[in-house]
Amino acid sequence: MRIKLDENLPADALAIALGLGHDADSVNNEGLIGASDVEVLAAATRDGRLLITLDRRFGDVRAHTPGTHAGIVVLRVESQDAGAVTDAVRSFLSSDELGDVAGCVVVVRGHLVRVRRPE
Repeated sequence: MRIKLDENLPADALAIALGLGHDADSVNNEGLIGASDVEVLAAATRDGRLLITLDRRFGDVRAHTPGTHAGIVVLRVESQDAGAVTDAVRSFLSSDELGDVAGCVVVVRGHLVRVRRPE
């Protein structure tokens, strides 16, 4: 899976994604730190990468209609400490149950997963 990790994820998340065999990059590595949500999503879409973020605004399907981007995953974690976030990234990227999430808006909260697919 082609992935872009948002700047609000710990640096270890990139190592986890790469270690699981994903083609992953990060906002930090691409010099997009401080870029607007629009710029970050445009860069991910242009590269065909699923954006993984903690930013709840990306879960708004009215603003980010499924099918208009390469896909968005919003991780809703109880604690945003590095360990909890990297565990959430590892769990999501290790899951084979979601299937193809390209173009979808996915909100992950623990074991609860909501997938909004393109119509």
